Amino acid sequence: MTAETTTAPARDYGLTGAEGARAIELGLASAQWYHTEVPRKVMKGLMRRNDAVATRDTLIWLGLMALTGLCGVLTWGTWWCVPFFAVYGVLYGSACDSRWHECGHGTAFKTQWKNDWVYTLASFMVMRNPIAWRWSHARHHTDTIIVGRDPEIAFMRPPDIARKALAFIGLPDVFQHFAILVRQARGRLTPDEANYIPSSEVPQVTHWARIFVAIHLAAVLWALLSWSLLPLMLIGGPRIYGTWHMVLVGLLQHGGLAEDVLDHRLNSRTVHMNPISRWLYWNMNYHVEHHMFPMVPYHALPALHELIKDDLPPANPSIPHAYAEMLEALRRQRTEPGYFVRRALPPTARPYREEFHGTDALPEVS
Repeated sequence: MTAETTTAPARDYGLTGAEGARAIELGLASAQWYHTEVPRKVMKGLMRRNDAVATRDTLIWLGLMALTGLCGVLTWGTWWCVPFFAVYGVLYGSACDSRWHECGHGTAFKTQWKNDWVYTLASFMVMRNPIAWRWSHARHHTDTIIVGRDPEIAFMRPPDIARKALAFIGLPDVFQHFAILVRQARGRLTPDEANYIPSSEVPQVTHWARIFVAIHLAAVLWALLSWSLLPLMLIGGPRIYGTWHMVLVGLLQHGGLAEDVLDHRLNSRTVHMNPISRWLYWNMNYHVEHHMFPMVPYHALPALHELIKDDLPPANPSIPHAYAEMLEALRRQRTEPGYFVRRALPPTARPYREEFHGTDALPEVS
């Protein structure tokens, strides 16, 4: 692993400014990405969706959530409710993100209505408009960490580390996400949203925003009428007290890595994680692999990793190891916005193709 430093002025991460025009001019928008070569027959097998596996995992998720939520209700008012809601909160406020993600890709289940159903439920839990975010995430995959094109860049340079630290307790994110839903419920999109959401989809954006806002307001009303926090512990509240694991693993996806490149080995990170985190995260810790081949279901990502790992940078061996790497890069980026971690490739890998990136800011690896 090496690091690169380039001098760079503060950049505009909005989707309607000069950076977006620059990305188009350089050929970085909707561009051709590097992919590790995989035999077509093998890839076809890896891409096979499986109703049985996804149904099993979803029933376990929902069953555990129902069980811990019920135990939390029955023990409410005593200290016994704390461990139950601690687990319920992570299942609701963190595991929802990976279910939202995988079902949004349509790869979890073979049966499409099951993908759509879980996607909508998980979108509600994570407070994301299911229509708007489907288009946002499609753009994220088309233009991953391309400044001025990708609406899902978590760390803008220089990074606001304090704000990201607050995200571990859902602040101020939960209020901002709810405010976005309220605005969308009024039929209003920002210029950035209008950049990637087709105008024909706006009525559906508004429709789902109104439903989600109504449910959350009903939970607040229920809490006020009962003069109890219990309704909010069950609905909406886990987006605050249970979101920490989603943030913990999500920030590692691209944090501290390169911008404006067309090789996911440079802008995405694969991390070996413990079995519980992998289950909650639905194997999205194999993030380079996912971005290279987004139609491979979550349950096949470990096999894909084993198949192509000799063409990838070595995976971080643990979450702490990945955070040490990322935090050092973020610290440097506060005063050196052009700094990033450049992951070294093994001798078996095809080298990074600098001409593929539309920029000369990435010198050859020695």
